[in-house]
Amino acid sequence: MVPRKSIHEKLTELANNLWWSWQPEVTSIFRSIDPVRWSELAHNPVLLLQEYPPDKLEQRAREEVMHSRVNWAYRQWREYMESDNTWGNTQAGILGYRPAAYFSAEFGIHESLPIYSGGLGVLAGDHLKSASDLGINLVGVGLFYHEGYFKQSVDTEGWQKEEYAELPMNALPLQEAIGKDGKQVTISVETQGGKIFARVFQVNVGRIPLYLLDSDVPENSQEDRDLTARLYGGDQRTRIRQEVLLGIGGARALNALGIVPRVVHMNEGHSAFAGLEIIRQRMHNDGMSFDNALRETAASSVFTTHTPVPAGHDRFDSGLIEEHIGPLAEDLGLNQEGLMALGRVDPQNHGESFCMTVLAFKTSRRANAVSNLHGVVSRRMWAGLWPWRSEEEIPVGHITNGVHVPTWLAHQMRVLYDKVLPAEWYLHTGEPQVWAGFEDVSPGELWETHQTLKNRLIAYARRRLVHQARKRGDDITTVEELADALDPETLTVGFARRFAPYKRSDMILHDMQQIEQICCDTNRPVQFIFAGKAHPADDHGKRILQRIYKLSKDAKFKGKIVFLENYDINLGRHLVQGVDVWLNNPRRPLEASGTSGQKVVLNGGLNLSIMDGWWAEGYDGTNGFAIGSGLIHAEQEVQDQRDAESLYEVLLNEVIPLFYDRDHDGLPQEWIQYMKNAVRTLGWRFNADRMVMDYVSATYVPAAGGISCEITTMP
Repeated sequence: MVPRKSIHEKLTELANNLWWSWQPEVTSIFRSIDPVRWSELAHNPVLLLQEYPPDKLEQRAREEVMHSRVNWAYRQWREYMESDNTWGNTQAGILGYRPAAYFSAEFGIHESLPIYSGGLGVLAGDHLKSASDLGINLVGVGLFYHEGYFKQSVDTEGWQKEEYAELPMNALPLQEAIGKDGKQVTISVETQGGKIFARVFQVNVGRIPLYLLDSDVPENSQEDRDLTARLYGGDQRTRIRQEVLLGIGGARALNALGIVPRVVHMNEGHSAFAGLEIIRQRMHNDGMSFDNALRETAASSVFTTHTPVPAGHDRFDSGLIEEHIGPLAEDLGLNQEGLMALGRVDPQNHGESFCMTVLAFKTSRRANAVSNLHGVVSRRMWAGLWPWRSEEEIPVGHITNGVHVPTWLAHQMRVLYDKVLPAEWYLHTGEPQVWAGFEDVSPGELWETHQTLKNRLIAYARRRLVHQARKRGDDITTVEELADALDPETLTVGFARRFAPYKRSDMILHDMQQIEQICCDTNRPVQFIFAGKAHPADDHGKRILQRIYKLSKDAKFKGKIVFLENYDINLGRHLVQGVDVWLNNPRRPLEASGTSGQKVVLNGGLNLSIMDGWWAEGYDGTNGFAIGSGLIHAEQEVQDQRDAESLYEVLLNEVIPLFYDRDHDGLPQEWIQYMKNAVRTLGWRFNADRMVMDYVSATYVPAAGGISCEITTMP
């Protein structure tokens, strides 16, 4: 007879699979064990259970009457893991015995595993979660960063400070990745200066194993032990060594695990060296020539490019390439010029540096941008790779990004969805007819639900502001004032993203008289909540952040403009679930897609955005607000002026009047109709299930079947 598992054993199993992170009922169980410690421990159930050994947990479970809840959650998880009645089994059977391998430099799955910096990582995390829900046979490959991305604070002058801290490996859902020999997988990559070694860990994301390489091993020099310390840290030499480890090392890790991927998906160019290693393996194992191995590898490879900003594409000089890829090039039978040619738009241009994006294009036969407009920009940007083709014929399609609904949908909104959408709607989020029923939701109930989430955001923001003030040593009067900052009855606009200059975080401050008029109107006020990090090396971005911070300290704008430090998934979750309006004003067409506004849609918030990225596809005039006409002036300063004027005009003439126009019950009926329209028209299109299904049907399945045709148009 199999002994019954204790409540501690069941919760430990749940804690070590990140499936719990998109299950609000399971999250609530962990929270109820100790709400205060849950918050202090960054919502880390592994760490929490270390503080609650079996006897102590058993006592707490009796106090909170938790046993039935834990048993239910455990059964749900086991049924989820063991079910074979999935979309993937029906639609992607060709991947059944050999998976797709998804390479990414960062994965944002939950705040308790901070190995992400922003949108790219969160998108990768959502990709894994939806692949798990859909039952796609997929594995993830990335790096384990011991110090993660930096923690942000702002000093009294408004200048961003970065702090790094070692992650507690024994308190993370990491387990050793076991190879064919029954031992933890370790790999090495040869460079001209010696080998770089790494061990491999596994993180379970529902049904999906994520393999993370860690270079902090005794065999390495201190320089190489520090290689996986920080995400996007260090100089060009650090960056190329990280990308060598991710691409070449990642491919070798899969081989050591006995995984021969049917498809390789490179999420951005950081992992492009994987293609070279797979070519080497085909040459060694199958006796192929380099050209034939390249052809076969490219036919089964998929590449997603994420940035239309030239600086976002990694480039390395020939010296760094020779130092780090030289030994692999010898195995491939390539001399230095032949190797450099793989990373050059013009192979004959000996002055051109080596571009990882170019390598990814050349080692894949299916390439996609992440929105329709980004596809247009990418075909123009990389037309030089196919000089014999017209721009329209460049083989770069698009699959528009989406977000994982269970992760970003507030529990209170989920209750509403359950009332008006079909049973098990969450299994069919990519189907438009499933969302049509949202039109039937009661306006009063929708508004009340939104106000509940907004009040939660305001309370959360106040606590964060007080904590920030005390940490800086602000005087007690200031701290007391912050406790009353922000008003839940005021129109609340959120802006949270990287403080990269092209995102124009301070565009709302273009005309100080206008912004004062907007914020300080006693009858129809507006308040702004800002959050976001500037890259440690980006002083321009830091100055933009500083400007916003200093304005938040101006007496006229106290409680009207606030900045919340240390933007992460948890802060993002509160913002996207609670704001009335999400502001997005990049320079068109430099926002490849954007996904934060898609998360807002799910929770009833409205977008106020430049017609760029996903919003250029989603806006219809009744489901949010548009800044500008979508046309671009040749001079940047003129365009910035135009966009700022349009932003003020839309705020003053559309957004604010619509929000404050109330009926006799105090409901903004037309605004609520916009909310309904947004969920109904955008929810099905811009979610990660639809995105992953598009990847499967348009790229994975054809690539797995060895179909070498180039796909130029994707859904």
